[in-house]
Amino acid sequence: MAWIIDLDGVVWLADRPIPGAADAVAWLRAAGQRVVFLTNNSSLTEAEYTAKLERVGIPASTDELVTSARAAAGLVAPGATALVCAGPGVEEALQARGVKTVREGNADVVVVGWHRDFDFERLTAASRAVRAGAALLATNDDATYPSPDGLLPGCGSILAAVVTASGLPATVAGKPYPPMAALVRQRLGTELVDSTLVGDRPDTDGLMARHLGVDFALVLSGVTKRQDLPGEPAPDVVADDLAALVSNARRGGPAV
Repeated sequence: MAWIIDLDGVVWLADRPIPGAADAVAWLRAAGQRVVFLTNNSSLTEAEYTAKLERVGIPASTDELVTSARAAAGLVAPGATALVCAGPGVEEALQARGVKTVREGNADVVVVGWHRDFDFERLTAASRAVRAGAALLATNDDATYPSPDGLLPGCGSILAAVVTASGLPATVAGKPYPPMAALVRQRLGTELVDSTLVGDRPDTDGLMARHLGVDFALVLSGVTKRQDLPGEPAPDVVADDLAALVSNARRGGPAV
């Protein structure tokens, strides 16, 4: 049994920690529950993610982290050349896979991930490489990304620009698609039985939970708000945030 916990919208909003999340994770661990963090946001390296978790009061190792960057890199053959239209997390995962990374020119594959410096030049380089024969691969297709000031354009918005400019569809690796599910199964093995996936989006986290055959706990601290309920797929549990979810679980209740 494990708790599979999304990061953006569940543990933090951009650089702002969500109150109570660190204490909730600490209680789960103290109760002997396995905790794994799952993120579609491929912008940071794994070391940057564990450092960010540490800053919000959650010590973690890279063994407790499953990222869409790793899922995407796993679809690229070692020795291939990838044009990176993404952040450092994608570059790190590809290089660890033995893939040569470039920022312009021809490539075997173009890998798109969320990054703040996407611009016309990045779009031009990516779309030209695809038109020249490169496959198009995305870490995820989330349309938006939660922040303390509201929703920001997500990787799916960047991907839509590349798809439109290149004229070809993309393969998507992250939640809720099979490559990410395979990474979770590999990481958890038999511990996946009777597990719970906590996230803030039914269309990614909820579908991922259904693909994995685990319960979906929806928290309202990120993208989804109470007026958006029930969502599709409908969650098994709804709570205001991770702290409320875990507090209610401690009392033996299924939902908030």
